[in-house]
Amino acid sequence: MLRSLHMKLVMIMVLLILSLMLVVGAFLVNSVTAFYLEDFYTQVSEVFSDPQLVHDLETEQEGEEDGAAQLREVLSSVAGELGVDGRNRKLYILNGNGECLISPDGDDAPLEYTENLLFALTQGLETRQAGDESNAALDYMDVAVPIQRGGQDYVIYILDNKTTANNLADQMIILIMEALVFGLVISILLSFLLSKTLVTPIQRLTEGAMRVAEGDFSRKIEVVSQDEIGVLTDTFNDMAGQLQDTLRQVENERNKLDTLFLHMTDGVVAFSREGKVIHSNPAAAQLLLRRIGPETTYASLFGQVAPLDQVLDTPDHLEGELQVRDSFLQLLLAPFDRGQAGGGVLVVLHDVTQQRKNEEMRKEFVANVSHELRTPLTNIHSYAETLSENAGDIPPEMEKKFLGVILNESDRMTHIVQDLLTLSRFDSDRSELKLARFSFSEAVQDLYNAVYMEAQRRSHTLKLELEPDLPDIVADRERVLQVMMNIVSNSIKYTPNGGHITISAGREEDQVWLVVDDDGIGIPQEDRPRIFERFYRVDKARSRQSGGTGLGLSIAKEIVDRHQGSLTILDKEGPGLAIKLELKIEGPGHERK
Repeated sequence: MLRSLHMKLVMIMVLLILSLMLVVGAFLVNSVTAFYLEDFYTQVSEVFSDPQLVHDLETEQEGEEDGAAQLREVLSSVAGELGVDGRNRKLYILNGNGECLISPDGDDAPLEYTENLLFALTQGLETRQAGDESNAALDYMDVAVPIQRGGQDYVIYILDNKTTANNLADQMIILIMEALVFGLVISILLSFLLSKTLVTPIQRLTEGAMRVAEGDFSRKIEVVSQDEIGVLTDTFNDMAGQLQDTLRQVENERNKLDTLFLHMTDGVVAFSREGKVIHSNPAAAQLLLRRIGPETTYASLFGQVAPLDQVLDTPDHLEGELQVRDSFLQLLLAPFDRGQAGGGVLVVLHDVTQQRKNEEMRKEFVANVSHELRTPLTNIHSYAETLSENAGDIPPEMEKKFLGVILNESDRMTHIVQDLLTLSRFDSDRSELKLARFSFSEAVQDLYNAVYMEAQRRSHTLKLELEPDLPDIVADRERVLQVMMNIVSNSIKYTPNGGHITISAGREEDQVWLVVDDDGIGIPQEDRPRIFERFYRVDKARSRQSGGTGLGLSIAKEIVDRHQGSLTILDKEGPGLAIKLELKIEGPGHERK
């Protein structure tokens, strides 16, 4: 209870008033006592300073028998000025021997010889000096005045028991206590009001701070004053708003990082300094082909690549490689928060399997290009060398045959170079499609007419099946005819003489299709995924005999992909091969409904 600021303020105010009243009371009581004491001696001093009174006291009258009685008679005239009442302030007259001659009426108690009285009896009679003032701490006040009258020594002794002063002090104390009680009541009420005024805004600030600590920024604290607490409240509201904006920005950034971390294709795994998993993203588990949980350790995942201590001590980062089944992973291992107890190791995994495959394909491509160009160049060089060395000795028929071989090999090289240039333009996006609307059925009919004679020379049965009312399509007509011509030419080329080839076309929703079906040698199932690769041949020897370059289907696939169509091998029963071409009626960029 006393720990609350409200009660502390009340107690401080009560203690302040109490201390103040006690100090004031003690000062007033002491002041009253001192005033009364000073007033007593001032009265006596003024009375005995009167020359006439002193003369009357010291002058003996004729026929005087009792000097003490005469002294009392003289002093009775100034009793009021001396304040002598016989009860609280009494008058005594003593002789030089200290015997009490005159005492107040009814006072039979023996007189107590005080310090002032003894001084007056011993030394004052000789020096005619009164005794010093009494100590304020004593419970009485007295004055002893030595007088010589008629050759006799007397001492006028006035004794005050301080009853009046004590009564006045008691009344003062009672008054102070009453004022103290009244002051305490007022101070408690005022302190409650003051503490309420001060504590209520602080309580509001405390409640607001608790809400902010719990993450509730929806309510602002009402500013009810323009004083320092009001400024503090307004500042707190501004701080809460700034904190809310900052937390919102931090949360947005964290969400962005979490989303990036969750969906990035590279794997990321963070380990503590003890080698325990702190965090990992789904890509890491997919690349490593295993579950990554809190029980997974660094040693079990990457211990064979680099020890944990080595990574922690490395100044920058380490690189490594890990093979997981048929995949190759490139690793980047780096420490974070170096030198701190909460640091660890961060491992980034990047799948380089496709890069490896692309590198192998590049090497194979270069080898194939070199081989394809070397063969015709060798033939050209051989025949040209023969003609050069035997000029004039070779029969015209043989010379013509040699020149024909050179021309054929030159044409073959030209076709290879043209195909390579076409693929290069596709790879560099420099080959733009010339889109236009044309009749798909007429294009298929033109294809049929173009290959009919070649099929007849090989004794093939060529059949054309067209669905009625085929729509016009938006595409690059020359490129589409090039694709269809490549498919049909391959069917004619790789179908033994006397085979059957069927060209059919139709429409399916917002696409048109073309299927070329033959009963030729076909393609083995294991080779089908690679037939669209550059320079890939199922039977390389037979392909070269037939004059193929191994680039036709690659070019066809590139053209179809640029049209956002598809070129696939269909499953069929029996010998041969069936290839299906699909194209959008409205051309590339048109979304299917």
